[in-house]
Amino acid sequence: MTLALDATAQNLLFREAHTANTFTDEPVTEEQIKAIYDLVKYAPTAFNMSPLRVLLVRSPEARERLVSHMAEGNRPKTAAAPLVAVLAVDHEFHEELPKLFPHAPGIKDAFFAERPVREQAGTFNASLQIGYFILGVRAAGLAAGPMTGFDAAGLSKEFFGDGDHQVLAVVNLGKPGEGAFNPRSPRLEYDEVVTTV
Repeated sequence: MTLALDATAQNLLFREAHTANTFTDEPVTEEQIKAIYDLVKYAPTAFNMSPLRVLLVRSPEARERLVSHMAEGNRPKTAAAPLVAVLAVDHEFHEELPKLFPHAPGIKDAFFAERPVREQAGTFNASLQIGYFILGVRAAGLAAGPMTGFDAAGLSKEFFGDGDHQVLAVVNLGKPGEGAFNPRSPRLEYDEVVTTV
């Protein structure tokens, strides 16, 4: 069986896509980010909760603050990337449910009144959205360098400071630069992963 997506798109999104470690100095525009968001906003989330929040780091002052919380090995590439997105879960996502899930107005209080429930559900669903975000970046012809090597508590406090947002990933964005990609690591094959019962 062939896929509905043509081979060029398959390669762009999956087969030839790599985590980028260097970028050119070509800027990433607001229009590109809006186009990416217009795709990735359709990621599936439970009750359409959409708990991911995206903070774009553009100013030199904000970049310096961000880099100070990154693991040492991630600092140079984060400092040099044309644009950096800080991806966080909003643990108060339930406040948007009357808008996002209007046909069931009681969902907000029936399911998400308790903070620990929101944290678990929000983190899982925001992580799904992060996967879509990376695919959206690739669909825009850009490279993504997603990272989890940072002081999450420090970064959350630095940029959100409200205790309601938790940073889950930092993604460098741009056109890939010289030596951007490491050789692809092996993947598990179908029969190593998939079981039929």
